[in-house]
Amino acid sequence: MSDRPVTLAAITGAHGVTGEVRLKLFGEGVAALKRYRAFNDSRLTVKSLKDDGKGGAIARFAEVPDRTAAEKLRGTALTVSRAELPELAEGEYYHADLLGLPAVSTTGEVLGTCIAVENFGAGDVIEIERPAGEDGKRGKRFMVPMRAEAVPEWSAERGLVIEAAYVDQ
Repeated sequence: MSDRPVTLAAITGAHGVTGEVRLKLFGEGVAALKRYRAFNDSRLTVKSLKDDGKGGAIARFAEVPDRTAAEKLRGTALTVSRAELPELAEGEYYHADLLGLPAVSTTGEVLGTCIAVENFGAGDVIEIERPAGEDGKRGKRFMVPMRAEAVPEWSAERGLVIEAAYVDQ
């Protein structure tokens, strides 16, 4: 997991005529993004980064000289290596660490794979996709709150262990 790229923001378009870009942030604000000086395996080097006052940011990259170049970057995800992210305290996790983990119930039933982590305001919710059926159709999906009573254990080795009472039958 340590070399896997983690998306921290995305370029939503140009800002002005001098090559600045507008960013949609996926982390904890501009302050969290400022610890990184380069993104996308050092293909984009930060010259300046500031809060836009609307929950996003405005950035200038050394490799982007004008508005035309900035417009071409629309939709580009800004990533860093998972190894570059700060260490976490006990019980904390990065969404990227949960994605792709296998899920099993506390009774040992194989449930599927974590395909998404959402937050609708009341805390994180993980989305599990059951294995594909014999007919080849995508498996049924269900959501589980990412709280200790619902997901008592998770690790890269064991995956997500989900309390059986929270499993959608």
